[in-house]
Amino acid sequence: MENVLGRIVAGKVTDENEEDYFVQVAGTTFRLSKSEIKKPLHLGSNFRGFTYENEDHQMAMTRNAPDAQVDHYGWGTVVRNQRQLGVFVNIGLPDKDVVVSLDDLPDMMELWPQKGDRLLVTLREDAKHRLWGVPADMDIFQAIAQPANKHMQNANVTATVFQLKLVGTRVMTEHFELGFIHPSEREREPRLGEQLTARVIGVNDEGTLNLSLKPRAYEAIDDDAAMLLAALEHSQDGHLEFSDKSSPAAIKAYFGISKGQFKRAVGHLLKARRITQHDGALWLVPVTPDDPSTPADEA
Repeated sequence: MENVLGRIVAGKVTDENEEDYFVQVAGTTFRLSKSEIKKPLHLGSNFRGFTYENEDHQMAMTRNAPDAQVDHYGWGTVVRNQRQLGVFVNIGLPDKDVVVSLDDLPDMMELWPQKGDRLLVTLREDAKHRLWGVPADMDIFQAIAQPANKHMQNANVTATVFQLKLVGTRVMTEHFELGFIHPSEREREPRLGEQLTARVIGVNDEGTLNLSLKPRAYEAIDDDAAMLLAALEHSQDGHLEFSDKSSPAAIKAYFGISKGQFKRAVGHLLKARRITQHDGALWLVPVTPDDPSTPADEA
């Protein structure tokens, strides 16, 4: 069966029953479900389809070929993992998930893909005629990548992790831009195949992205700081006659929080550069397009 499994090949219809046609390719007979065929096939006619071994260990053929084939890459969705084997990936076959071997996965199992994660894979046939999924390497991702636009600065992107290294995490966005996440720009290391929402913090001259998984300063503020910021934004001239010198009673009456909560909220907003404090008052800092804390839809 060399050069047959995991590919689209032509064969001859040799038999049929109520449910299947039987197509012979290079001396091997494959089942073809009649549910896929709109116009009946005749014995002796030729048929082209994708060949594989299904979950019942039967040689099968389908007209609905997956994108992932031998020498072709396609996205698949992880359905489960097995510690001693690897992860099972749905590439679109009706009765078969392909396995990505643990040899092609991170050494740390907690970084393995989980159910719902995505992998770009090709197929490989081993010496026992079993099909395995093989993740795409950096060369493949570079070959299919599209250059990023300079206007993407500070935008949110959806990206899939495809490479884990000590220096950082490499991803590809849903629009095929390559991205890199430095360890300092994440709270934890993402899994292989994990889909992330990241923020563009740099667009390199070669068209790749530097990304961050950390929230913008305005997104990271707590409820008290958000309430204080909203009060400033709705004030008539962007300031409020309060400071860390204001009395606890006045703060409680106006904001409904303690002076300690007020001071923490003020400190948070000062650190985020959203306000200034002078002349016994709090002042809102106008947001400009060049401000790195500006939301993408405001920039």
